Amino acid sequence: MKTIPAISFYDSGTSGADALVVDEGLSKANDEAAPLHEVQPIACYAKDSVAVVLGGAIGRRWGPCAELQQLWVHESHRRCGIGSALLSAFEERAQSHGCSSVFLETFSFQAPHLYLAQGYQIAYENRLFPHGIVKFHMVKKL
Repeated sequence: MKTIPAISFYDSGTSGADALVVDEGLSKANDEAAPLHEVQPIACYAKDSVAVVLGGAIGRRWGPCAELQQLWVHESHRRCGIGSALLSAFEERAQSHGCSSVFLETFSFQAPHLYLAQGYQIAYENRLFPHGIVKFHMVKKL
């Protein structure tokens, strides 16, 4: 049986050398456990006539799954269909790479209504956040 060395615990924040050691250690362990080199980015952007970004859908794909990590539309262009169009473009791009489902996480103050309207289903609700905020884990079969 291994002997546990003397340990001290402290909080030095999430940046700096200590955080880098943890990040690199976790990355190495994950790379050894799964073929994460297969994970590929997916991104779609909406731009105006002079190439100013009005919104974007950013995520990644791995095998038959795609994960939407960020969906954002500039405040002055919301509620005119750009978010839905970005979501559709992201799904089409994922499907063209062989993905059969998309999953995402969104808070109750973000856009769960948009995802529900686009055919996503709530797989899990995390109601442990303060102020009545809920995190929805959602999925859609393509």
